[in-house]
Amino acid sequence: MAVWLVILGMVIVTYSVRLSVMAFPGSASLPDSVRRALRYVPPAALAAIVFPALFMPDGGLDVSMGNTRLLAGLAAALVAWRSRSTLLAIAVGMVLLWVLNGLL
Repeated sequence: MAVWLVILGMVIVTYSVRLSVMAFPGSASLPDSVRRALRYVPPAALAAIVFPALFMPDGGLDVSMGNTRLLAGLAAALVAWRSRSTLLAIAVGMVLLWVLNGLL
């Protein structure tokens, strides 16, 4: 029962915070320093998800040439940097990962 009460409490807090922003959008304004800082939240969250998957595929640090995820991720990053195309970078990374997993 305690677990369900904690989950319910988290739902209420999360919902109320989101509702307050939607219900009263003009009443609260953020300082410029906070707005600038919030621009870095999505890239930081993406990095927190992607980097462990690339550098620690089996739970330990692996930066060797046998780490197919790291090689495919580096290739995808290079394609994204040069082409500025997210879809192309994803496609190249996935195809290269499948090929490398098939070869190694």
